[in-house]
Order: sequence, then structure tokens, then C-alpha cells
Amino acid sequence: MKQESKLVTLGIHIFLIMVALGMIVPFIWMILTSFKTVTESTQMNPFSFFPKDWQFKNYTEVIRSNNFIMLYFNTIMMMLWRIVSSVLFSAMAAYAFARLEFPGRNFLFGLVLFQMMVPPQLFVIPQYLMINDLGLRNSIFALAFPGLVSAFGTFLLRQFFVGLPKELEEAAQLDGCNIGQTFFKIMLPLAKSGLIALGIFTALFAFKDLLWPLIVNSEADAATLSSALSKIQGAYAVNYPQLMAASVLAIWPMVVIYVIFQKQFIQGIATSGGKL
Repeated sequence: MKQESKLVTLGIHIFLIMVALGMIVPFIWMILTSFKTVTESTQMNPFSFFPKDWQFKNYTEVIRSNNFIMLYFNTIMMMLWRIVSSVLFSAMAAYAFARLEFPGRNFLFGLVLFQMMVPPQLFVIPQYLMINDLGLRNSIFALAFPGLVSAFGTFLLRQFFVGLPKELEEAAQLDGCNIGQTFFKIMLPLAKSGLIALGIFTALFAFKDLLWPLIVNSEADAATLSSALSKIQGAYAVNYPQLMAASVLAIWPMVVIYVIFQKQFIQGIATSGGKL
């Protein structure tokens, strides 16, 4: 039995290592390709995995030809708009659905769940018409508009608030706190890990959003990192080393954010998987 258990454990470890390599190798390939020549980047053999002559100029050319400071600024501002708005409104809605009794609560929460099942592409045209009618195209607010509220965030934080003991609210009421004070002073601080998890999810969704920035913004000064990456290619050929260099420059902020808040992110996901 012990021998069989060791074999099973070994097999599980080998499988997990293979899965991890499947996730890590593409990132390693992207970084190495960013230092290759165009010819080396199109060679498909084991000996071409590492660059023969490291081309650091790929990064300098990409930075020179693209205003990365402006791209970072636009992307970060869009992410901040979405994070602050989504976290605040989702937390308020989630608390109401989880802890307050009011007519139609289950029906309204069902509508929130239904909205999660609808493809977001169906909302693109109505949202674009609203932004266009308001004259807000080519603006930071236009970029952030679709992510100002989040059905996913409401669902995620509701699961978190449901798991908190009711004695906390009862004690707050005995101390004379109203609903707003109970929410902002007691419940919201306890949901810190869930809020951080939602913030990271929101930042990730905003960072990789490509379709909406391409539709709502037509000026180069209003471009984001994702929309700029989609345009770093020629009409007939793609310069893969420069494209990979631009990708490396684009993804490092998200990697840093995840590394810094990794503990809170995992804790928030684990504690939000409560009861319905």
C-alpha cells in the first residue's frame, strides 16, 4: 500500500510539474524571443530557443516608436477608475443582497446572476451609443465606462458577506450604529481580502480589454497598452521580437501587482467560496 501511495504521489507531482511548465514556458519563450532577430524568431527547432545574439535594441526601438509613458498612464487611469468604482458599488450591492431584507431581493440577485451569463459583446453597441451621445469618446472615462459596475464583483463579495457572523451587526446596532456605519466601519474592513481579490480581478479584466478601447477611442493619445499591442505589426509581416518586447513591457505591472497582493488574493478567493 505504501509503495502504491508513493507511486500515486509521484504521478500527481509529475502531472503538476507538466502543467506548471505548460504555463511557464510560453512566458519564458516570450522573454527570450524579445531578444532575438526576426530570422531567429521564425526558426522552429530546439537549438533556436535561446537567442544567439541578444538584441537589446528591440526594446529601445519599441519604446522609441511607441509612447509607453502615455500608454501606461491611460491604462493605469482606466484601471483605477474601474477598480475604485467596481469595488465600491459591488461591495454596497453585495452587502444589501447578503444582509438586508427587502422585497424582490432574490429576484434582483437573480438578474445579477443572469447578467453574468450574457456575453459582454452584446452590450458593446448600447454602451457605445451612450458614450457617443454624451460626447465622451476618446476619453479616460469612456475607457472605464463598461467596468464601472460589476455583476461578478457583486456575486463574489456577496459570498463573502454571507459568511460573516450576524453577531457583528447586532453588536454594532447595540452601539447605536446605523446601516451605513455598520457597513463602512465594521463589515467593509472585514472584507479586505475579498476587496483586494476583486480589485485584482478588475485590474486584470481592464488590462486585457481590447475590443472596447479599439471601438471607443480612435485617437493615438487615448490608446491603451492592449490596443497599442494590436497595432505593432506591419501590413504583410509581423516583427515578432519587437512584438514580444512590447508584450514584456506591457505585462510587468500586472505581474508586480499579483506578486505584492498574492496572499490577500488567494485568501479572498478562498473565503468568498461560502454558502449561497
